[in-house]
Amino acid sequence: MGLYAWGTRVGSDRGILDTRTRTALWHGLFLLIAGFAMALIAVMSLESRGRFAAPSLGTISMRELTPSFAFGFLLGVWGLVSAYRKGDTREGRQYFQTEDMEWAETVFSAVLLASLLMYFVVQAFKIPSGSMRTTLLEGDHLFVNKFIYGVRIPFTRKRILKFTQPRRGDIMVFQFPTDNPQETHCGSVQFGKDFIKRTIGLPGETVEIKKGKVFIDGKVLEGEAYAQYVDASRYPPATTKLPAEDYQRLWQTHQLDHRLGDAVRDNFGPIKVPEGTYLMMGDNRDRSCDGRFWGPVAEHYLKGKAWVIYWPPTRIGRVH
Repeated sequence: MGLYAWGTRVGSDRGILDTRTRTALWHGLFLLIAGFAMALIAVMSLESRGRFAAPSLGTISMRELTPSFAFGFLLGVWGLVSAYRKGDTREGRQYFQTEDMEWAETVFSAVLLASLLMYFVVQAFKIPSGSMRTTLLEGDHLFVNKFIYGVRIPFTRKRILKFTQPRRGDIMVFQFPTDNPQETHCGSVQFGKDFIKRTIGLPGETVEIKKGKVFIDGKVLEGEAYAQYVDASRYPPATTKLPAEDYQRLWQTHQLDHRLGDAVRDNFGPIKVPEGTYLMMGDNRDRSCDGRFWGPVAEHYLKGKAWVIYWPPTRIGRVH
């Protein structure tokens, strides 16, 4: 839109658009771009509600592009015809050029501001599953504070201006911790998906779970009022005994669930959380695919801290 506004200004000043046909084509192009963008945003929003996230972050499928192109094309044709009918006078042509330029500049400014806010300050997030029950319910919409753990420098894994370090009990949104688009966990590919879990293990700590009970550095973790257990029985320990070094290595390389399966749900570790990483777990312990299965979350995958629920109205409030 910014480029379109610039092109409109240049074209108007130099008289390039001062014909009925060119004005109509330029107005049609404006509505085509606007229609495509609006339809794509709407379709991607609906798609994301149904599938939670694309297999690869930022991937746009033909299922999303096709209706967006169709809507943009129809809107563009309507704009072209409308501008051609009313563009037989210089005043009529200038009207369309001025309106298009003002709308393009307004939309460009709004999109730029929204993009900066979403990248650096706050992100909207929808709870897709019951892994955080009863703290967060399926369908809850919340805002994520993206700057509390530091502002991410674009196109890098570095952060600056850190306000605080992640603490135990923080509920965080993060990108699934793998760079392998083929890696599968909990029944499907998780690469690029956003997860939300609670921080349990901090860097340097030794974590172990015995019959569902969490131990940090050999001491039971008290105050877990948020934890929910829905099954009447606990899974027994894995029958396969692994040396401590192999257990740690498999966990850190996201292979422990492939080796031991569901046995790690209630009897896990002991493992040591590597420096610069965190162990994340869902509050709904019996129904959560989390760090027990697929390993630690490195700091550069963190997106922010869950802040406040804004929808539905009956659920509005701070996230704890």
